Amino acid sequence: MKLLGRKNDEGDAKAEPAEVDQPAVSPRVTAPKGKPTPKRSESAKRRGPVAPAPMTSAEARKRRKEMRSTLTKEERKAEKAQRRTTMNERRERMMSGEEAYLLPRDQGPVRRFARDIVDSRRNVLGLFMPAALGLIFVMLAVPQVQLLISPAMLVLMAVMAIDGILLGRKVNKAVDAKFPDNAEGAFKLGMYAAGRASQMRRMRAPRPQVERGAKIS
Repeated sequence: MKLLGRKNDEGDAKAEPAEVDQPAVSPRVTAPKGKPTPKRSESAKRRGPVAPAPMTSAEARKRRKEMRSTLTKEERKAEKAQRRTTMNERRERMMSGEEAYLLPRDQGPVRRFARDIVDSRRNVLGLFMPAALGLIFVMLAVPQVQLLISPAMLVLMAVMAIDGILLGRKVNKAVDAKFPDNAEGAFKLGMYAAGRASQMRRMRAPRPQVERGAKIS
């Protein structure tokens, strides 16, 4: 029995059902069709522990050798081609003078400056190898001039020694003027310059970055 002036609470409750918060359903990543989704522990177990990075070059070579023993013939061929490509790229960058790829003896602005001085001049030291090979060839072809070959070799070595000393002094003087706070030893830097000058220009590594006769400052 309904009373006048009284709201029908039960009817309102039935007409407007209370909203119930539903828990958010997180999306799940499904595995490929036909395969169950692997558990995280199973995935980690399948990958196995990650080996630490090698500490020395000998250890790195040992690991590469062990890895190659497990590869197929095609994989070894591809790995060899990739390694050759990487080595050629590194050598080309070293020859072009990129600092990160230079040998420790060639790194630094002082050594670069010394190389530029050597490459900008004509060095008598650069004629050592061609001259020595020419004298040996003449000695073998004409045995009668063997008595003259020895004095000629001594004169050639003396001239080149003088040129090396003058070059070393020039390089050290220029380096001290440009880099007054450098820690390079004079004898060591002079030997570096003389050793580079004794090589033929096309065989120098890294490749000369300046032309002959260029002014270096």
